[in-house]
Amino acid sequence: MMLRRTLIVLALALASLTQAAGGTFYQEELHIPFAAAGPEGLEALLIRPQATGRYPLVLISHGAPRKADNARTMSPRSLVPAATEFARRGWAAVIVMRRGYGQSGGNDVERSRSCTDPDYVASARTSAADLNAAIRALVQRSDIDGSRILAVGHSAGGLATVALTAEPPPGLLAAINFAGGRGSRSDNELCREDRLISAFGLFGKTSRVPMLWVYSENDHYFAPQLAEKFRQAFVDGGGRVDFVKAAPFGADGHNLFSLAGIPVWTPIVNEFLAKQNLTQRPTPMTLDLPALMPPPQLSERGRNAFELYRMAASHKAFAISADGHFGWRTGRRTGDQAKAEALKLCEGDVLRDCRIVFIDDEASP
Repeated sequence: MMLRRTLIVLALALASLTQAAGGTFYQEELHIPFAAAGPEGLEALLIRPQATGRYPLVLISHGAPRKADNARTMSPRSLVPAATEFARRGWAAVIVMRRGYGQSGGNDVERSRSCTDPDYVASARTSAADLNAAIRALVQRSDIDGSRILAVGHSAGGLATVALTAEPPPGLLAAINFAGGRGSRSDNELCREDRLISAFGLFGKTSRVPMLWVYSENDHYFAPQLAEKFRQAFVDGGGRVDFVKAAPFGADGHNLFSLAGIPVWTPIVNEFLAKQNLTQRPTPMTLDLPALMPPPQLSERGRNAFELYRMAASHKAFAISADGHFGWRTGRRTGDQAKAEALKLCEGDVLRDCRIVFIDDEASP
């Protein structure tokens, strides 16, 4: 029922919109030079309004998978829906993959210690060094206004964003932390929470950049009681926080900063940006969604999932069986990866007979 209400809100926000003149978006794949990342540099993806001009920069930082082996399979495309929401509001949004993730060079130096002896401060500072390197390169572009920068991070990227505000680069005016933290081994199990709380406290001693923190009531990585300890430690040090405890979202509120969560988190962000005098466009730019028809055998739950698929970024695939079971994946590194994962989800443990019916926004023959 919650997903259905979310989809209705999202559909109402988008259904009446048509592609207006100048309402398209420019995308560019980037590799940002950074000596510590070797010759590959840092992989990044830029999304901004199509019209020429200098846009304020929003730097978006991803989380970290619980299994380190999955870091290289990550893609900036998974955050395209979130980045597009900022582009709709007049920002140049850049999704940056830190060292060891996706196609960025270097090793995953953020995971340098064991669960019993984590160094969250060093890890977050390492992440922030990558974000600083990206900012230094991006502000040299003619389409970026380096005097107006917003940093946004989710999960491990949220902690990285907090660390960035403790030693802020020039032009950083505000920052947003969605469910920030590190060290989650499994649901509601964290490596040395005392050290993570202390890390937030340490960063609060020098952070004076206005921040918005958003944690959901059913976050299974960092529960509300723990998030409150993060906040208290941070503000005791002198940090500035607008703290929002969001209502439960889906099966795990840690995933609020997502496509399905857009109707929930965008009003919170809009209010924060207005408070900081950072509203670029009172009315977001329009979107043009692909006219895809859901497979007829889908249930209501399947049609809801297909609506999210229609709104999602490539590379993506949707698989279905004759009796209506389905699986889908979006924001993958390649179309083949999306197809393989969608089929696996659809087949399940019983190995149903599934086929791919959509690849990106095209019907599969």
